[in-house]
Amino acid sequence: MKVEGFPSKSTISAIKRGFQSQVLSLSHTTICVSNVKLDGEDFVSKLLDRRWTLPHPDAKIHQVMLSTSKVSQPGRAFSDVSFFNKINPSFSHGLMDKDDREPSFFIVRDDLLHPLINGNKARKLDGLIPLVEDHSVTHVVTCGGCQSAHAAAVAVSCSERGLKSHLLLRGEQPEILTGYNLISTIYGNVTYVPRSLYANREMMLKSHADYLAGSIGSVIWFDDILKASLSENDGALSFLQKDAHRSDHPRKIVIVNEGAGDVVALLGLIRLVQYLSQNHILGKERPLKLVVDAGTGTTAVGLGLGAICLGLPWEVTAVMLADTIDGYRSQEKRLISDFKRHFGLQIDHCFDEIDRGLVHWVERCHPRKFGNVLEGEVEACQHIAQQTGILVDPVYTLAAWEMSMVLREQEAEGGATVVMLHTGGTLGMFGLAQRYKSYFSNLKAGLSN
Repeated sequence: MKVEGFPSKSTISAIKRGFQSQVLSLSHTTICVSNVKLDGEDFVSKLLDRRWTLPHPDAKIHQVMLSTSKVSQPGRAFSDVSFFNKINPSFSHGLMDKDDREPSFFIVRDDLLHPLINGNKARKLDGLIPLVEDHSVTHVVTCGGCQSAHAAAVAVSCSERGLKSHLLLRGEQPEILTGYNLISTIYGNVTYVPRSLYANREMMLKSHADYLAGSIGSVIWFDDILKASLSENDGALSFLQKDAHRSDHPRKIVIVNEGAGDVVALLGLIRLVQYLSQNHILGKERPLKLVVDAGTGTTAVGLGLGAICLGLPWEVTAVMLADTIDGYRSQEKRLISDFKRHFGLQIDHCFDEIDRGLVHWVERCHPRKFGNVLEGEVEACQHIAQQTGILVDPVYTLAAWEMSMVLREQEAEGGATVVMLHTGGTLGMFGLAQRYKSYFSNLKAGLSN
């Protein structure tokens, strides 16, 4: 299992000491830098003092008990492991009583945040949607694959707030609409784009937005909204003044990048970390290994930043699914750089070691080309569902479940507590059932235990 470096405790302490205060004015989420030093908790509290999509950051936490701590072949030997889901674990003494010797790991049930929106998508949009509303946007344009959970999340979120969404989906319309594709079609306005055109996403998004705007509408990238709302320099003020003259236009269109993998997406994850680190939940003292599946890697980076900002002894382990280690490192560096630039963090002198990585990027237990499902994995998902009531999917969350079992075995003797973030993926199972008919037909044949 490949593991990349994680910042030392001394670095975490240095970062906490190095934070300079930022006083946030939330009329348009404007930031001013003062000379009063803040510790990490104060910084995070001010950073998160804004309007959110989710009314509260709460998440249910369950404890998955294992019949054995030995997991020789995760994902292939689940029939040899029994699970039991403790839906109301005790947090009276923090996360776990030290006397509890039963092998287990904890699972943050972000899959329960919304019936149609994946948990990680809800967290990414948590800080984005209010900014879109604050700038009187009427239409949102974004893109994704045919079964894009991001596109479906944007469509549902926009509909709930009276906004129109326009979703550019890669490839051809499937014969049968199902899963995220069905939700995108019901809640949004879907256009299928040939792969050759989709390859140039920026041009594709801009062209479609301009078409929707026509001669009287206006088009803006979400990053420009963010920059304007976070700045008080002349350029930003000029932008806002110019934007005010567009308020009479019938259409004001914002372009959101694929996956919402921009810096504002990190805020919702930092908010989650702040919630989880409360003393009556996971606490701030006990070492944790927080496990998450990684598509773009944005969720993992947000969790890592939250842990660093709050000075927590937490290590974020992200299971690489869609990119190489170099690709994830590049994404991590870009997001860290954007976070420092946008939110005025004057902590460059503390980032020498952190630039090596906030996250442990690890290979999946059984690597494969992204999106592929291996034989036996659908049955593994069924085995987990029947014994715990928790649905994982073979592309994303099964990978995090497997890694949680492996880390639980490694940390069995008084090591760190293992906590998995369940990012969702329920609707993705419907699309997979069409693609992998033979694997799912085994379920119909009653081959489960």
